[in-house]
Amino acid sequence: MKIIRSPRAMTAWSEGLRRDGVTIGFVPTMGALHDGHRALIRAARLRCDALVVSLFVNPTQFSQTEDLTTYPRPIANDRALCRKEGVDVCFEPSTAAMYPAGFQTTVSVPAVARRWEGESRPHHFAGVATVVAKLFGIVRPHVALFGQKDYQQSALVRRLAEDLNLGVEIVVRPTVREPDGLALSSRNVYLNAGERAVAPVLSRSLHAGAEAIRRGVRDAGAVHAAMSARMKEEPSVAIEYLAVCDADTLEPLEAITSRVVLLGAVRLGSVRLIDNVVVAPPATRRR
Repeated sequence: MKIIRSPRAMTAWSEGLRRDGVTIGFVPTMGALHDGHRALIRAARLRCDALVVSLFVNPTQFSQTEDLTTYPRPIANDRALCRKEGVDVCFEPSTAAMYPAGFQTTVSVPAVARRWEGESRPHHFAGVATVVAKLFGIVRPHVALFGQKDYQQSALVRRLAEDLNLGVEIVVRPTVREPDGLALSSRNVYLNAGERAVAPVLSRSLHAGAEAIRRGVRDAGAVHAAMSARMKEEPSVAIEYLAVCDADTLEPLEAITSRVVLLGAVRLGSVRLIDNVVVAPPATRRR
Protein backbone atom coordinates (compact mmCIF):
# COMPACT_ATOMS: atom_id res chain seq x y z
CA MET A 1 0.00 0.00 0.00
CA LYS A 2 1.32 3.43 -0.97
CA ILE A 3 1.10 6.47 1.30
CA ILE A 4 0.83 9.69 -0.67
CA ARG A 5 0.86 13.11 0.98
CA SER A 6 1.28 15.49 -1.94
CA PRO A 7 -1.87 16.45 -3.87
CA ARG A 8 0.18 16.72 -7.05
CA ALA A 9 1.62 13.22 -6.58
CA MET A 10 -1.86 11.87 -5.84
CA THR A 11 -3.23 13.30 -9.08
CA ALA A 12 -0.27 11.99 -11.08
CA TRP A 13 -0.85 8.48 -9.70
CA SER A 14 -4.54 8.57 -10.58
CA GLU A 15 -4.04 10.07 -14.02
CA GLY A 16 -1.54 7.35 -14.90
CA LEU A 17 -4.09 4.66 -14.06
CA ARG A 18 -6.93 6.43 -15.85
CA ARG A 19 -4.89 6.54 -19.05
CA ASP A 20 -4.60 2.76 -18.80
CA GLY A 21 -8.35 2.32 -18.36
CA VAL A 22 -8.16 1.48 -14.65
CA THR A 23 -11.30 2.25 -12.63
CA ILE A 24 -10.52 4.19 -9.45
CA GLY A 25 -12.67 4.01 -6.34
CA PHE A 26 -12.46 6.49 -3.48
CA VAL A 27 -13.53 6.48 0.16
CA PRO A 28 -12.97 9.93 1.73
CA THR A 29 -12.59 9.82 5.51
CA MET A 30 -11.29 11.83 8.45
CA GLY A 31 -9.57 8.75 9.81
CA ALA A 32 -10.44 7.06 13.11
CA LEU A 33 -11.67 4.22 10.94
CA HIS A 34 -14.24 1.72 12.24
CA ASP A 35 -16.36 -1.08 10.83
CA GLY A 36 -18.57 1.41 9.02
CA HIS A 37 -15.56 2.61 7.05
CA ARG A 38 -14.49 -1.00 6.56
CA ALA A 39 -17.86 -1.75 4.96
CA LEU A 40 -17.41 1.20 2.58
CA ILE A 41 -13.90 0.07 1.68
CA ARG A 42 -15.06 -3.47 0.98
CA ALA A 43 -17.95 -2.25 -1.16
CA ALA A 44 -15.60 0.01 -3.09
CA ARG A 45 -13.13 -2.82 -3.57
CA LEU A 46 -15.84 -4.78 -5.41
CA ARG A 47 -16.62 -1.89 -7.75
CA CYS A 48 -13.20 -0.77 -8.89
CA ASP A 49 -9.72 -1.85 -9.95
CA ALA A 50 -7.78 0.53 -7.69
CA LEU A 51 -8.85 2.03 -4.39
CA VAL A 52 -7.88 5.25 -2.59
CA VAL A 53 -8.81 6.10 1.00
CA SER A 54 -8.13 9.62 2.24
CA LEU A 55 -7.19 10.24 5.88
CA PHE A 56 -7.61 13.98 6.42
CA VAL A 57 -9.19 15.76 9.38
CA ASN A 58 -10.62 18.75 7.56
CA PRO A 59 -10.40 21.87 9.74
CA THR A 60 -12.83 23.95 7.67
CA GLN A 61 -15.83 21.85 8.71
CA PHE A 62 -15.26 22.42 12.44
CA SER A 63 -16.38 25.50 14.34
CA GLN A 64 -14.27 27.05 17.09
CA THR A 65 -16.38 25.27 19.72
CA GLU A 66 -16.06 21.80 18.19
CA ASP A 67 -13.55 19.03 18.71
CA LEU A 68 -10.92 19.63 16.01
CA THR A 69 -7.94 19.48 18.37
CA THR A 70 -9.16 16.37 20.19
CA TYR A 71 -10.61 14.54 17.19
CA PRO A 72 -9.11 11.02 17.26
CA ARG A 73 -6.19 10.45 14.90
CA PRO A 74 -5.04 6.81 15.30
CA ILE A 75 -3.04 6.89 12.07
CA ALA A 76 -1.18 3.59 12.62
CA ASN A 77 -4.45 1.72 13.20
CA ASP A 78 -6.06 3.41 10.19
CA ARG A 79 -3.19 2.40 7.94
CA ALA A 80 -3.29 -1.16 9.26
CA LEU A 81 -7.00 -1.45 8.50
CA CYS A 82 -6.51 -0.06 4.99
CA ARG A 83 -3.60 -2.40 4.36
CA LYS A 84 -5.61 -5.41 5.54
CA GLU A 85 -8.54 -4.45 3.29
CA GLY A 86 -6.41 -4.16 0.16
CA VAL A 87 -6.42 -0.38 -0.21
CA ASP A 88 -3.94 0.73 -2.87
CA VAL A 89 -3.29 4.27 -1.64
CA CYS A 90 -3.79 6.13 1.61
CA PHE A 91 -3.90 9.81 0.72
CA GLU A 92 -2.74 11.76 3.79
CA PRO A 93 -2.34 15.43 2.88
CA SER A 94 -1.41 18.08 5.41
CA THR A 95 -3.64 21.04 6.13
CA ALA A 96 -1.07 23.29 4.44
CA ALA A 97 -1.14 21.13 1.33
CA MET A 98 -4.94 21.28 1.11
CA TYR A 99 -5.25 24.97 2.05
CA PRO A 100 -2.03 26.68 0.99
CA ALA A 101 -1.29 30.36 1.54
CA GLY A 102 -3.69 32.47 -0.48
CA PHE A 103 -6.45 29.85 -0.60
CA GLN A 104 -9.84 31.60 -0.72
CA THR A 105 -12.31 29.56 -2.77
CA THR A 106 -15.28 27.91 -1.10
CA VAL A 107 -18.15 25.78 -2.40
CA SER A 108 -21.70 25.89 -1.08
CA VAL A 109 -24.87 23.87 -1.70
CA PRO A 110 -27.30 26.22 0.03
CA ALA A 111 -30.67 24.52 -0.31
CA VAL A 112 -29.49 21.13 0.92
CA ALA A 113 -27.37 22.66 3.67
CA ARG A 114 -29.77 25.21 5.15
CA ARG A 115 -31.67 22.97 7.61
CA TRP A 116 -30.90 20.40 10.32
CA GLU A 117 -27.11 19.98 10.50
CA GLY A 118 -26.77 23.26 8.63
CA GLU A 119 -28.65 25.09 11.38
CA SER A 120 -26.84 23.29 14.21
CA ARG A 121 -23.40 23.69 12.62
CA PRO A 122 -23.58 26.80 10.39
CA HIS A 123 -20.11 26.53 8.80
CA HIS A 124 -19.98 22.75 8.56
CA PHE A 125 -21.36 22.08 5.10
CA ALA A 126 -19.38 24.79 3.34
CA GLY A 127 -16.28 23.06 4.69
CA VAL A 128 -17.56 19.64 3.60
CA ALA A 129 -18.52 20.79 0.10
CA THR A 130 -15.19 22.55 -0.41
CA VAL A 131 -13.02 19.68 0.78
CA VAL A 132 -15.00 17.08 -1.17
CA ALA A 133 -14.70 19.15 -4.35
CA LYS A 134 -10.95 19.45 -3.76
CA LEU A 135 -10.54 15.75 -3.03
CA PHE A 136 -12.44 14.78 -6.17
CA GLY A 137 -10.22 17.11 -8.18
CA ILE A 138 -7.06 15.66 -6.64
CA VAL A 139 -7.92 11.94 -6.57
CA ARG A 140 -9.89 11.91 -9.87
CA PRO A 141 -12.02 8.88 -8.91
CA HIS A 142 -14.64 7.22 -11.09
CA VAL A 143 -16.76 6.30 -8.05
CA ALA A 144 -16.84 7.57 -4.45
CA LEU A 145 -18.57 5.87 -1.54
CA PHE A 146 -20.24 7.51 1.45
CA GLY A 147 -22.21 6.18 4.43
CA GLN A 148 -25.91 6.78 4.96
CA LYS A 149 -25.30 7.66 8.61
CA ASP A 150 -24.40 11.17 7.45
CA TYR A 151 -27.55 11.40 5.33
CA GLN A 152 -27.57 15.14 4.76
CA GLN A 153 -23.90 15.09 3.85
CA SER A 154 -24.46 12.37 1.25
CA ALA A 155 -27.37 14.35 -0.22
CA LEU A 156 -25.12 17.40 -0.41
CA VAL A 157 -22.35 15.46 -2.13
CA ARG A 158 -24.78 14.02 -4.70
CA ARG A 159 -26.01 17.54 -5.50
CA LEU A 160 -22.45 18.87 -5.66
CA ALA A 161 -21.26 16.17 -8.05
CA GLU A 162 -24.29 16.58 -10.31
CA ASP A 163 -24.38 20.38 -10.36
CA LEU A 164 -20.66 20.76 -11.10
CA ASN A 165 -20.52 17.85 -13.59
CA LEU A 166 -17.66 16.30 -11.67
CA GLY A 167 -17.92 12.93 -13.43
CA VAL A 168 -17.91 10.97 -10.17
CA GLU A 169 -20.52 8.32 -9.42
CA ILE A 170 -21.72 8.76 -5.83
CA VAL A 171 -22.68 5.55 -4.02
CA VAL A 172 -24.30 5.71 -0.56
CA ARG A 173 -24.11 2.56 1.53
CA PRO A 174 -26.33 1.60 4.50
CA THR A 175 -25.43 2.62 8.04
CA VAL A 176 -23.45 0.02 9.98
CA ARG A 177 -24.69 -0.43 13.55
CA GLU A 178 -23.76 -1.99 16.85
CA PRO A 179 -25.93 -4.96 17.91
CA ASP A 180 -28.07 -2.62 20.04
CA GLY A 181 -28.74 -0.30 17.09
CA LEU A 182 -26.26 2.50 17.77
CA ALA A 183 -24.86 3.84 14.49
CA LEU A 184 -21.09 3.46 14.28
CA SER A 185 -19.29 6.80 14.54
CA SER A 186 -15.75 7.92 15.26
CA ARG A 187 -17.18 10.04 18.08
CA ASN A 188 -18.67 7.05 19.92
CA VAL A 189 -15.31 6.64 21.67
CA TYR A 190 -16.11 9.81 23.64
CA LEU A 191 -19.13 8.21 25.33
CA ASN A 192 -18.66 7.10 28.92
CA ALA A 193 -20.26 3.86 30.09
CA GLY A 194 -23.49 5.50 31.22
CA GLU A 195 -23.85 7.53 28.04
CA ARG A 196 -23.11 4.51 25.89
CA ALA A 197 -25.87 2.56 27.64
CA VAL A 198 -28.54 5.12 26.71
CA ALA A 199 -27.18 6.18 23.29
CA PRO A 200 -29.28 3.64 21.31
CA VAL A 201 -32.43 5.57 22.25
CA LEU A 202 -31.85 7.74 19.16
CA SER A 203 -32.01 4.72 16.86
CA ARG A 204 -35.00 3.32 18.75
CA SER A 205 -36.82 6.64 18.43
CA LEU A 206 -36.27 6.84 14.68
CA HIS A 207 -37.42 3.25 14.28
CA ALA A 208 -40.54 4.03 16.33
CA GLY A 209 -41.35 6.69 13.76
CA ALA A 210 -40.62 4.30 10.90
CA GLU A 211 -42.88 1.66 12.42
CA ALA A 212 -45.71 4.18 12.68
CA ILE A 213 -45.36 4.92 8.97
CA ARG A 214 -45.36 1.21 8.15
CA ARG A 215 -48.58 0.85 10.15
CA GLY A 216 -50.20 3.45 7.92
CA VAL A 217 -49.70 6.71 9.80
CA ARG A 218 -49.52 9.52 7.23
CA ASP A 219 -49.54 12.57 9.47
CA ALA A 220 -45.96 13.74 9.98
CA GLY A 221 -46.89 15.31 13.31
CA ALA A 222 -48.07 11.97 14.63
CA VAL A 223 -44.84 10.32 13.47
CA HIS A 224 -42.82 13.05 15.17
CA ALA A 225 -44.83 12.48 18.34
CA ALA A 226 -44.01 8.76 18.24
CA MET A 227 -40.31 9.54 17.98
CA SER A 228 -40.46 12.13 20.75
CA ALA A 229 -42.31 9.77 23.09
CA ARG A 230 -39.58 7.17 22.71
CA MET A 231 -36.87 9.77 23.29
CA LYS A 232 -38.49 10.78 26.59
CA GLU A 233 -37.63 7.33 27.94
CA GLU A 234 -34.09 8.68 28.43
CA PRO A 235 -34.37 12.15 30.01
CA SER A 236 -30.58 12.53 30.14
CA VAL A 237 -30.50 12.79 26.35
CA ALA A 238 -30.91 16.34 24.99
CA ILE A 239 -32.72 16.50 21.65
CA GLU A 240 -31.37 18.94 19.07
CA TYR A 241 -33.87 17.93 16.42
CA LEU A 242 -36.14 15.13 15.27
CA ALA A 243 -37.55 15.60 11.78
CA VAL A 244 -39.78 13.96 9.18
CA CYS A 245 -38.46 15.02 5.77
CA ASP A 246 -38.72 14.39 2.07
CA ALA A 247 -35.99 11.84 1.35
CA ASP A 248 -34.67 13.81 -1.65
CA THR A 249 -35.03 17.49 -0.71
CA LEU A 250 -34.80 17.12 3.10
CA GLU A 251 -37.66 19.60 3.43
CA PRO A 252 -39.96 18.96 6.42
CA LEU A 253 -43.30 17.32 5.65
CA GLU A 254 -46.83 17.64 6.98
CA ALA A 255 -48.24 14.60 5.15
CA ILE A 256 -46.40 11.43 4.17
CA THR A 257 -47.16 10.32 0.61
CA SER A 258 -43.84 8.84 -0.54
CA ARG A 259 -40.37 7.93 0.68
CA VAL A 260 -39.23 9.93 3.71
CA VAL A 261 -36.14 10.22 5.87
CA LEU A 262 -36.43 10.50 9.64
CA LEU A 263 -33.54 12.56 10.97
CA GLY A 264 -32.31 12.98 14.52
CA ALA A 265 -29.52 14.67 16.43
CA VAL A 266 -28.98 14.47 20.20
CA ARG A 267 -26.42 15.31 22.85
CA LEU A 268 -25.24 13.06 25.65
CA GLY A 269 -23.04 15.14 27.85
CA SER A 270 -20.41 16.61 25.53
CA VAL A 271 -21.03 14.07 22.75
CA ARG A 272 -23.23 14.84 19.77
CA LEU A 273 -24.77 11.95 17.81
CA ILE A 274 -26.77 11.89 14.57
CA ASP A 275 -28.74 9.13 12.87
CA ASN A 276 -31.47 8.58 10.31
CA VAL A 277 -33.89 6.01 8.94
CA VAL A 278 -35.32 5.98 5.40
CA VAL A 279 -38.83 4.56 5.09
CA ALA A 280 -41.69 4.52 2.59
CA PRO A 281 -45.41 4.04 3.33
CA PRO A 282 -46.60 0.56 2.33
CA ALA A 283 -48.29 1.61 -0.90
CA THR A 284 -45.10 3.16 -2.26
CA ARG A 285 -42.45 0.95 -0.72
CA ARG A 286 -39.67 0.24 -3.21
CA ARG A 287 -38.42 -3.28 -3.76
